[in-house]
Amino acid sequence: MNVRERLGISSERQRHLAWLMEVALVGMFFIGLERGETGILVNTGVALVVIQLPPLLEREYGITMDAGLTLWITAAVFLHAVGTVGLPGSPLNLYRSIWWWDHLTHGLSASVVAAAGYATARAVEIHSDEIHLPSRFMFVFILLFVLAFGVFWEVLEFAIAGIGPWFGLGTVLTQYGLEDTMFDLVFNTIGAAIVALWGTPHLNDLVGSITARLENG
Repeated sequence: MNVRERLGISSERQRHLAWLMEVALVGMFFIGLERGETGILVNTGVALVVIQLPPLLEREYGITMDAGLTLWITAAVFLHAVGTVGLPGSPLNLYRSIWWWDHLTHGLSASVVAAAGYATARAVEIHSDEIHLPSRFMFVFILLFVLAFGVFWEVLEFAIAGIGPWFGLGTVLTQYGLEDTMFDLVFNTIGAAIVALWGTPHLNDLVGSITARLENG
C-alpha cells in the first residue's frame, strides 16, 4: 500500500486536484497579464506547457502516467508558479517572504527530474540485452543526472537574470548569490536521493510503458 492509498486519496481525487491546480495556473497567468509582470507570465506559461506533457505523451507515444504521477508533476510546477505570484496584498512573492519556499520547490522539481531520468534509463536497460545497470550504479546515476540538470538550471538562471533587462523582460528567474545556488543544489540532491531510495517502485508502470514504446518502435 502506497502513501496515497494510506491517506485515502483516490485516483479520481488526485486527478481533480491536478485539474484545480491547472485552473489556478490559468488564473495566475491572467494576474501576470493584469500586473504586466513578465516573470509571472513566463513562469505560469511554462508551467501550463509542462502539465500538458503527460496527456501529450499518452496521445502521441502511448506512454501513460497514473493520476499520482500527473499530480506530482503538476504540484511541482504549480508551487513554483505560486511562489512567483505571492499572496494577495503582499508586496513580496513567496520566494522572498518564506525562507524555505525555494528549498521546497527545488527539492520537489528535482524529484520529478530524478523520476524522469530513472524511468528512461531503466526502460532502456530492460529493452536492451547489452545494457545492465546495477542498483548501486542506478542510485549514483540518478544523483548525477539531477546534479547535472541542477547545474544547467543555475547557469540558465544566471544567464536570464543577466540578459533579461537588456530586452526589457524584467525579472523572470532570480539569482540570489552563490550561497543560494549551493543550497539549491543541496536540495536538488535531497529530492533525487528520496526518489533513488524510496520512489523507484512507484515508477514501475511508467517504466513498463516506456519499455513498450521502445519495443514497438
